[in-house]
Amino acid sequence: MRKIMECVPNISEGRDQEKIRAIVAAVPRPDVKLLDLSSDPDHNRSVITFAGEPRDVKWAAFDLARKAAELIDMSGHKGKHPRLGAVDVCPFVPVTGVSAEDCVKISRQLGTMIERIGLSGYYYGESASSPGRKKLSDIRRGEYEGLAEKLKDDKWKPDFGPADFNPKFGCMVIGVRKFLIAYNINLDSRNPDLANDIARLIRGSGGTRNIGSEKKRLPGIWPTVQAIGIDIADRDYVQISMNLTDHAATPIYLVFETVKRMAELAGVKVIGSEIIGVVPAEALKGVPLSYLQLNNFDPKKQIIEEALGL
Repeated sequence: MRKIMECVPNISEGRDQEKIRAIVAAVPRPDVKLLDLSSDPDHNRSVITFAGEPRDVKWAAFDLARKAAELIDMSGHKGKHPRLGAVDVCPFVPVTGVSAEDCVKISRQLGTMIERIGLSGYYYGESASSPGRKKLSDIRRGEYEGLAEKLKDDKWKPDFGPADFNPKFGCMVIGVRKFLIAYNINLDSRNPDLANDIARLIRGSGGTRNIGSEKKRLPGIWPTVQAIGIDIADRDYVQISMNLTDHAATPIYLVFETVKRMAELAGVKVIGSEIIGVVPAEALKGVPLSYLQLNNFDPKKQIIEEALGL
């Protein structure tokens, strides 16, 4: 069986195509295949997906991070998506012939390499150094703008690299996870409160509600869904931007149908949905793509088994 590992770095640049191309150009090599590049100017973020032999994937991730550190200046970065640094997150995912433990080993090696060039970051997911750092959202809380103060707290000393605030790079988060589906649903509305309300209802972390005279946090419907509402002003719609962390527990069609019905109760239609990056074939098994109203989805490139010829 071929040993194949996927890597999905998210960089904090979604507008300057020249910079994005230069960063992506660091990836290709004989045993690594670039699978997808998705850039969003509103999020000001690009998601780069590649896969191949584990050692070469590690070096591709390192070269990409080094080039991003050279070209991206976080001190002037603005965007809709939460982020902590120039390379906001860099997850590794086992595909075939490798285990989660193999990926953890590679992730830790990458952290050591990043440290050697003077940059800092944290480990999350299966690579986390402590339970409090397992969730990406916990590490990212406060975002880039709160990072200088966060680094003064001994509880948030980086797992690798100096604890000094680097205003140009910020911090990088490296980890290991299962296949994650980055999935957006767009609503024919300019009301960001609607998008935020739906996001709070469906995501596992839920949101605060007034219960009598007290505010309490109530969990949402699905523990394996992360969601935020985003106002895409330039395109005259709002969006539910999600990460589906376990597509077997929470199928993509169920998320789509639930959001659609919630929006309809508010008199709003779904105008499309988007899968960012690649997905395993199992996640779309038995689901007509037309039903999901997918925008610009290419099965030959975005279903990982087809893209890799598995």
